[in-house]
Amino acid sequence: MYDLAAFWDWGAFAVRWLHVITAMAWIGSSFYFIALDLGLRKSPDLPAGAHGEEWQVHGGGFYHIRKYLVAPAEMPEHLVWFKWESYTTWLSGAALMMIVYWAGAELFLIDAAKADLSVFQGIVISAVSLTLGWIIYDFLCKSKLGDRPTLLMVLLFVMLVVMGWGYNQIFTGRAMMLHLGAFTATIMTANVFFIIMPNQRIVVEDLKAGRTPDPKYGKIAKLRSTHNNYLTLPVIFLMLSTHYPLAFATEYNWVIASLVFLMGVSIRHYFNSKHAGKGVPNWTWLITALLFIIIVWLSTAPMYGTVEEAELQPLTPYEQRMAKADGFEKAHEVVLGRCSMCHAREPFWDGILWAPKGVLLETEADVARNAELIYLQSGITHAMPPANITFMEPEDRAAIVRWFRAAQM
Repeated sequence: MYDLAAFWDWGAFAVRWLHVITAMAWIGSSFYFIALDLGLRKSPDLPAGAHGEEWQVHGGGFYHIRKYLVAPAEMPEHLVWFKWESYTTWLSGAALMMIVYWAGAELFLIDAAKADLSVFQGIVISAVSLTLGWIIYDFLCKSKLGDRPTLLMVLLFVMLVVMGWGYNQIFTGRAMMLHLGAFTATIMTANVFFIIMPNQRIVVEDLKAGRTPDPKYGKIAKLRSTHNNYLTLPVIFLMLSTHYPLAFATEYNWVIASLVFLMGVSIRHYFNSKHAGKGVPNWTWLITALLFIIIVWLSTAPMYGTVEEAELQPLTPYEQRMAKADGFEKAHEVVLGRCSMCHAREPFWDGILWAPKGVLLETEADVARNAELIYLQSGITHAMPPANITFMEPEDRAAIVRWFRAAQM
């Protein structure tokens, strides 16, 4: 029974591994086709309907690629579709959110100091917000704003800023960053599933039926694909940020997230311009650097939460059981002596400004709240302290294991 925590952690690792692999495949193919599309060149011998071509060399061979703006005259016998990378990335990400943030809502999702939510309420808000985000975005794209792409992008940015602020009013800093990333990723995958792929199927069916495909379907898909191109890098940052307290556990974390979206635009503008042969806008790197400096400055703002606030938050029934289990006093003593110099409201270990990953291990309530993490990181594994820098003895780790397992009986 006591190995359930280890099994659950391995399950989360497996899903995270799948998520990273599929995300790499999706992002890789997406960036490749954007670069390919922008690098197409005209030539006098292009067949009818072809928009451009490009020669590439890779792996010891040459590739001759042509793009048809609407469709070729005849349906090719072998046609490769790019869709499963996107779908699997979203599905694995959704599963990972359920494992980490829904199943661990009391620790990672809900911040009682911000909003008095039950676990059920927090999960409902989490799920519904992702759905509503797509509905609002899709409505904007299908309105007359679809013909004004720049204004549409500005409104999309405003919506993301508002969502970041809103998430931060009720969720933990980590959950805010993760949900804003999931909110954006849901829009990107829904673009593929509801717009890009159906439009491509319409073109294919027209070809099979001998009809001339309507170019409007390609135009609509191109708009959504462009949005995905500019949103990719911020999503990666938001997913990685949950490991860095300087990003998620500061007073202005939602502002940091907003600036990251602007950084994504400036970086992609550089590469898009370069691939399209429209010059090399090196000024974008200056803009990106300035935005990053502002982010670093904002990250020095005080972290959320004080000792008094944490002590006022009531322990859940599970946490109460952990605090009353046999061996808790000894385990708390070990954690206080070996871990709290870094995992404190004001760390006194040289070079550490904020508690790693925002995990606080000073008070008895802290230890009860983070029982499973302590068990996994310092009990059955030697991940913490790093390089055993505080010389945690085998008997110290054994005390943690005995305490945690006693609470599971």
